[in-house]
Amino acid sequence: MKKIRWRDKLGPGLITGAADDDPSGIATYSQAGAQFGYNTLWTLVLTLPLMIAIQLISARIGVVSGHGIAYNIKRHYSKYLLYGIVSLLFIANTLNIAADIVAMGDALKLLIGGSRHIYAVIFGVISLLLQVFIPYHKYVRILKWLTLSLFSYVAVIFTIQIPWKTVVISTFLPHISLHLEFIMMVVAIFGTTISPYLFFWQASQEVEELHSNPERKALDLAPEQAVAQLNQVRFDTSLGMIFSNLIAFFIILATASVLHSHNITDIKTSAQAAEALRPLAGDLAFFLFALGVIGTGMLAIPVIAGSTGSL
Repeated sequence: MKKIRWRDKLGPGLITGAADDDPSGIATYSQAGAQFGYNTLWTLVLTLPLMIAIQLISARIGVVSGHGIAYNIKRHYSKYLLYGIVSLLFIANTLNIAADIVAMGDALKLLIGGSRHIYAVIFGVISLLLQVFIPYHKYVRILKWLTLSLFSYVAVIFTIQIPWKTVVISTFLPHISLHLEFIMMVVAIFGTTISPYLFFWQASQEVEELHSNPERKALDLAPEQAVAQLNQVRFDTSLGMIFSNLIAFFIILATASVLHSHNITDIKTSAQAAEALRPLAGDLAFFLFALGVIGTGMLAIPVIAGSTGSL
């Protein structure tokens, strides 16, 4: 295999990691920051190695076998197990897509006014048309560019005051509480950070990468390519998961610094978090946060739908 440039190594792992910070995930991280301040930052340090491990396993399933996770379950296990997993994932993904589209409609309404229902329909139609009519090798380039939208949450940090000493202490000296609300929030963070649709998507996208590159073969057919392919998968996946967790970290950080510090603790949606930021952190922070919701939604919806379609 010819030498691959570092930017060409970025693909399934980067897109999967970025798609993990979808509007529903942003809402969860916003709730964590608003309700508990900096006390949940440590969870993202803990989830990072877990994310890398499970996504590497998923990616290797695709690279080694040349098939997605659903096919491998069908091949090696009972069909009842397959149908059960597929049914649960289909239901969860459908609800997740609906929630993300609604959140994008709400965010655009905050930015320009108008009807959130109309915007939600427009976003849904656009996402559908892109997935149906744009070939994979072209669409994946669009998804790579959409990952840049997540940097809006990095930019938010530069518009507000951050007590960095407190942040460092909260991140590396975990605050543990046995209160039910805190435990539920930790579970919610783990659930939104390590999501099943990401497993299926990355395995299937690795297979698509094999099909789009005639020089690459599934490793069970071309074991001589193992070192190069697995190194690429490790680089891409590790970087993607680090990127994902950093963005989640910045979202909790922003909402903790602005909302929690002003006793605004009841946040239900990502759009509500953006709206609450406006009078406290200014128009720029509000604009960046709301814009990020739309950008991540456009990235996450095809990933969630694609993971369902790969079943």
